[in-house]
Amino acid sequence: MSKEVLAKSVYTAAHITGKFLLRSGQISNEYFDKYLFEADPKLLNGIAEEMKGAIPKDAEILAGLETGGIPIATALSLKTGTPAAFVRKKAKQYGTCKLAEGADVNGKKVCVVEDVVTTGGQIIESVKELRERGAIIETVLCVILRNPAAYEIMEASGLKLIPLFTMKKDAAGVSYLE
Repeated sequence: MSKEVLAKSVYTAAHITGKFLLRSGQISNEYFDKYLFEADPKLLNGIAEEMKGAIPKDAEILAGLETGGIPIATALSLKTGTPAAFVRKKAKQYGTCKLAEGADVNGKKVCVVEDVVTTGGQIIESVKELRERGAIIETVLCVILRNPAAYEIMEASGLKLIPLFTMKKDAAGVSYLE
């Protein structure tokens, strides 16, 4: 599947309209329901196939952020053989009490994987905690970038953001993925 066909397929599968409160606190009349493209094996496979080339060559761990980044990191891990870690929003209060399950991130070059990014607030929080645990993080991959302002926000935290698709609007104000 070409990247253009994949973009249209992801958009068709996951773009919904209504009134939505985003994690960033913003209200939007459109939303990308990540679970609709992540639960579709054909789309998830196509996403991983397109994203695998963006993984830094020196990445030792793919860190999928809870919950949307986890299926993508897993699919990328299967495609590349790179181990994965699954990062919680907050460390567990029981059992292992870990923030990141799976591969150990301490002292490792970690590439963070996320689904949809608007401002990157949760990414910055998670990266801060992972860095406190010894992870070396410079790159964040995402499937959909909603707001280009996230580039500067990520850069201010020492992160390079690489989206597979960016949400755009045509002259009539209709959104699409590019």
